[in-house]
Amino acid sequence: MISELPANAQVFFLIFARVLALVETAPLLSSESVPQIAKVALAFFASFLVFPWVQAAGYPIPELGLDYALLALGEALIGVLIGFFLILVYSVFQLAGQFYSLQMGFGASEVFDPLAQIEIPIVGQFLNLVAMLIFLLVGGFQKVFLTGVYRSFEAMRAVDLVIYRNDIIRMTLLGMTRLFEQSLVISFPILGILFLVSVTTGLLAKASPQMNLLTLGFPISIGTAFIVLFLMLPILAETFSAIIDYGFAELLRLFSSIWELRT
Repeated sequence: MISELPANAQVFFLIFARVLALVETAPLLSSESVPQIAKVALAFFASFLVFPWVQAAGYPIPELGLDYALLALGEALIGVLIGFFLILVYSVFQLAGQFYSLQMGFGASEVFDPLAQIEIPIVGQFLNLVAMLIFLLVGGFQKVFLTGVYRSFEAMRAVDLVIYRNDIIRMTLLGMTRLFEQSLVISFPILGILFLVSVTTGLLAKASPQMNLLTLGFPISIGTAFIVLFLMLPILAETFSAIIDYGFAELLRLFSSIWELRT
């Protein structure tokens, strides 16, 4: 297979463009804490493994250099699209943590997330770490390369971005909608309990104005939220696993629909 690479360097470069774009945008792998040389090496190794199948399936190469450059750009856009959709799924946990922080009173306490390269509330960072652990436990990296690399080459080519653009746009918008919906579903148990705590402290403050419940309300809300979060952590872990599986299932559904339209 190594001897065939020079003769089919154009096909290999197209594969490498898509895989490298996926690695640069996929969750965890896209972090700046991962050395760039490691990302390039991983993309090269994954491209090398996929190369025999893509070559056997046949990949038409245009004769003009400009057409080939546009084709390589389209392959890179497919990798970015897959990585962006996976980031949408992974951002559910960060957004849920921001909902928690705002209701608990931790909205102003932010820490720097080395993976996302942004500042997020401390509870969001905690849920990010839990989501990272769940992502590793459910075989997230294996699914990224089996689904995002192998199945994507089986179902999509660069020209499909133009032919089936409506389906791709619909999937992206649906993913963004599901992001907000699932974040609210994860947040509802704690948000509902904290809402009841706020209503209770408000009624107590109205019944006995001499009590300084404004000062006591923050530690009560924070303590209650941490107790509920601790008790719900096993359920949240199962929910995180289901959301990650849902994201990959939606990606496979898109690939299957495009494959059916092509055939």
